[in-house]
Amino acid sequence: MAEAATRRRGRGGGGAARRAERTSARIEVARFIERNIPNYEILDDEAIAVIERNAETVLEEIGVNFVENPAALERWREAGADVQGERVHIPRGLARQLCATAPSQFTQVARNPEKSVEIGGRNLVLAPVYGPPFINDLDNVRRYATIEDFRNFVKLGYMSKWLHHSGGTVCEPTDVAVNKRHLDMLHAHMTLSDKPFMGSVTEPSRARDSVEMCEILFGPDFVQDNTVMTSLININSPLTFDATMMGALEVYAAANQAAIISPFIVGGAMAPVSVAGTLTQVLAEVMAGVAYSQLVRPGAPVIFGAFVTSIDMNSGAPTFGTPEAAQITYGAGQLARRLGLPFRSAGSFTGSKLADAQAAYETANSLNMGLLAGVNFMLHACGWMEGGLVASFRKFVMDADQLGALHKLAQGVPIDEESQAMDALREVGPGGHYLGCGHTQRNFKTAFWRSEIFDYKPYETWVEEGARDTRSYAWDRVTKLLGDYQQPDLDPGIAEALNDYIARKKAQMPDSFT
Repeated sequence: MAEAATRRRGRGGGGAARRAERTSARIEVARFIERNIPNYEILDDEAIAVIERNAETVLEEIGVNFVENPAALERWREAGADVQGERVHIPRGLARQLCATAPSQFTQVARNPEKSVEIGGRNLVLAPVYGPPFINDLDNVRRYATIEDFRNFVKLGYMSKWLHHSGGTVCEPTDVAVNKRHLDMLHAHMTLSDKPFMGSVTEPSRARDSVEMCEILFGPDFVQDNTVMTSLININSPLTFDATMMGALEVYAAANQAAIISPFIVGGAMAPVSVAGTLTQVLAEVMAGVAYSQLVRPGAPVIFGAFVTSIDMNSGAPTFGTPEAAQITYGAGQLARRLGLPFRSAGSFTGSKLADAQAAYETANSLNMGLLAGVNFMLHACGWMEGGLVASFRKFVMDADQLGALHKLAQGVPIDEESQAMDALREVGPGGHYLGCGHTQRNFKTAFWRSEIFDYKPYETWVEEGARDTRSYAWDRVTKLLGDYQQPDLDPGIAEALNDYIARKKAQMPDSFT
């Protein structure tokens, strides 16, 4: 592990070294959020009891499909489920009993140990957008993503103070063969950043490649004993677990690597239109998925996932930042805590095609509901646009900037002697002002969160400087961060071994773009 951890470059003595230190880009990284505020709980005890009872009924009477996976069916049969064809009927109480072996909190270790994260409890870990095939590029053009775009997003994530996690498929690099691009994406996360990252789930063999690359990066023994990856296992809602995702889950669970078990809910399409009905389905699906992970390996780390949106009944398009999505997210948080599992939900969601007012409203609603819902792992925390079809460079930095506000809100209201400010109240008295008092002078640098992007200048100055909007300032922020980027150190032997592994893997198979 010591070899895999980032090491500081040695610097010579003298004035030149000191000048280099002063002029080099300084990367500030915030620790994962530890909430000092209460969770918002929307369900009363009666509602929770009804939903939990109904979820058990769904599992027992309706059942869930595990398709094209005979090994999964056999595991369930041995565990006591009633397996009829590919339909698994789980007796009341069995899924919850199996879920009990999953940890309520776990550490995902980063190659820089200082950036490791604690997932669960009162913590919130923020990770970027995941999965878009398109990007909105630096010229404000919507196009298919490339591996160079992917690498730039990883660099931005590494440089972003408020992001704790490098994420996974921050965009889909369509210029690399489908069967090989996971190797390049993992390599980017491993070499261009030293934050935690996610593994591939698009095929079980790619999950195995992810584990093997981590064994090179961290060492085989370390990976066996520690969680160094998180992965996203989507359920084909309603109530269907396909062989691809379950195969990837089996690989990660067996290797003690974390998986987010996440229903993909579009209310009115993949789930009922009612909040209570959707929560019933979400709970049933998550319990079945988590229980299955524990059949593979008791104690394997998993996260209760809930990707939730509703559908516009006129156009059929998904909608974001809605009251119903908030209600489901708050309720799912309560259900996750009742199961004793970490909770994943929320993000910088918007259906807008631009980083405009719609995007800002929808994103703000979604981010704040995630904070208040007790989310522990927030995927899509920055960069999401157009219903998840597009990853935007500008919106990435705009959203990442706003994540700083979540950090500040989560601190709660301190009430220590300094925060009471009685000395300031006495010093200023009636009719004065606080700008020059001792308390202000001691605290002005840290008292208020300040955006790195928003404009706070007087109107006249703003006009003189070109009357620019937020997207223009975001462009400057993107170019500055990429310009200041410096690759974190990595042991040369590990870097060479990763390159050799990728070259060997790619040589073993022809390119496939399907």
